[in-house]
Amino acid sequence: MNTLVLRVLTAVVAIPIVLLVVWLGGWVAFGAALFVLAWGSYELHQMMAHSGSRPLLWVSFGLGALLLLSAMFPQWRLLLLEISLGAALLVAFPLLFWRERLDGSLVDWALTVVFALYLGWPLSLLLLLRGSQFGWPPPRGLWWLLLLFAAVWTFDSAAFFTGHFLGRHKLAPQISPGKTWEGVFGGLLCTLILCLLLAGSLLQVPWYLALILGLALSLAATLGDLAESLMKRQAQVKDSGQLMPGHGGLLDRIDSLLFAAVVLYFFAQLALAVPH
Repeated sequence: MNTLVLRVLTAVVAIPIVLLVVWLGGWVAFGAALFVLAWGSYELHQMMAHSGSRPLLWVSFGLGALLLLSAMFPQWRLLLLEISLGAALLVAFPLLFWRERLDGSLVDWALTVVFALYLGWPLSLLLLLRGSQFGWPPPRGLWWLLLLFAAVWTFDSAAFFTGHFLGRHKLAPQISPGKTWEGVFGGLLCTLILCLLLAGSLLQVPWYLALILGLALSLAATLGDLAESLMKRQAQVKDSGQLMPGHGGLLDRIDSLLFAAVVLYFFAQLALAVPH
């Protein structure tokens, strides 16, 4: 009960901040994404320190920041993406050559690059989808992001309560013993209903595409949750951090969102090409 109260109180504070950032978009959203990138990179590197790995924190952050900048300057997007990939080879790798202990250096380089991709790529897609437009009527990208946050929050909450009260069959016991198939199906059902209600009214998405979106977002949220659980299992830690009372670290709160963001971005692009 104490954990549940903390989760609710944290959500009451965090949700209005997220909605304000989505509403404002532009460089305000970039600043928020940069904070998430910085703190998330810190949590990832702290987790890996428990397993003896030593990825390069500032390089991960720098590579991820280039991905975020590529979303803010569409005319230079390809060049910035190429610079980020080039720096992953020409900067991240050579920095390991002068370490006193070379054991595990290849793993550290791989983690350095992967962490930038894990955080920077989904965040950049959110910035790209939201855009810098501001005013009334709200831009279409704003509605896409509100749908994404609502769907992920709905899935996580419904899966948590359904799994708690009805969960019997473990989903992936070796990775996350607390997650159950019943929780996933409960989250899926609520997310499908939400997408049917919101995708049609806010974005004029046909009902069959709304169902596909609900299914895809539920699957992505589940995979994102399991992916972060796998990292915590490898690092032998319970939470990624203690930033958010009742939720653990920042990564514990956005793990589902990162994978779902990639799905939503490409769905939004495909939805424009489908005749309504």
